[in-house]
Amino acid sequence: MAAWKGLIAAVAGLLGLVLAPLSHAQAPAAPILEAPAILGLPDTSHASVRRFLNLNTPRVLAFGPNGTFGWQAGGGDAAFVEQTALSNCERRAGAGACTIALRDLAIVKPGREWAPSPPPEGVAITAAHHMTLPDERFIWWGPEQARGVLVFGHGKEAVTDLRGRQPQSWTRHFNNAGFDVWRFDREPNADSARRAAAWLRDDLAELRGRGYRQVIVAGQSRGGWNALMVLNRAGLADVAIAIAAAAHGRPSEDNNRLHAQIAELEALLAGAANARRTRLAIADFRDDPFMAEPDKRAEALRRQRERFGGFLLIDRPEGMTGHSAGASTPFNDRYGACLLRFATAPQPPSSC
Repeated sequence: MAAWKGLIAAVAGLLGLVLAPLSHAQAPAAPILEAPAILGLPDTSHASVRRFLNLNTPRVLAFGPNGTFGWQAGGGDAAFVEQTALSNCERRAGAGACTIALRDLAIVKPGREWAPSPPPEGVAITAAHHMTLPDERFIWWGPEQARGVLVFGHGKEAVTDLRGRQPQSWTRHFNNAGFDVWRFDREPNADSARRAAAWLRDDLAELRGRGYRQVIVAGQSRGGWNALMVLNRAGLADVAIAIAAAAHGRPSEDNNRLHAQIAELEALLAGAANARRTRLAIADFRDDPFMAEPDKRAEALRRQRERFGGFLLIDRPEGMTGHSAGASTPFNDRYGACLLRFATAPQPPSSC
């Protein structure tokens, strides 16, 4: 009988290995992520090209003879970025010697052209005052092939309409690793914190129901605060990443709400449901006018450390200041890969 039980267990294990890919196939490699090899660039250039691929659009890489290349990401409109990439390449290769090889998500090198398929029509989650949708400036994997989904919420600036704003560039590390990146866009005139959190809870549940294996909720400022607010419902998000989370306005003599920020923040984390199965990463920055009493805030966050299955606090890193520091290239360079490891490694790091 023991021998039969052993045989049955072995067969079941083999069937699991064979059948698991059928229910959730591994995402095929996107050729642009193999750009150094496709362009025939020397090994010494690979780190620079990988850095380029982890930056937001518009972005352009130009290449020339003998492995020369140059690139530009951001800093202006598409025309400026393209011209700067060509100029950066031609400084090494000579005037007129370079051509465009990569543009945004596409390979445009003659003979090696490739572009990713866009998200299918009708996948967005739409409602009267908000929409959760895949960002077309990121590679689309789809729930059947993706490792998971990252939903990113923008901040709030009074009645300024921030819908359509590109998620912060550190999310590229997740996208290039096989995660779909979705935006949580809200109409500014209807965007109260409680209402937005209710929308976000419903949309995360919908995405989970569509088959995403791992759900990551993230955001900056009010978007980060909403990411913390949804933790009171178990099973919505496996990982929460809050960048400069805030929902209390700027400091002023009559802003009593800001003085209540730390207590409210601690209450959000203390109210997290099934926190032992959730990983939480928070990034705060020096000279952030929306952050009250930063030393006390950091202490309050650390008091919640042991409640979560993984906890990472990026606390006022050197060289990064202000409320929008999480959107900077230095933050991406220093912490993007670490945030990916935190979300996906069997044992999440507690520091970067």
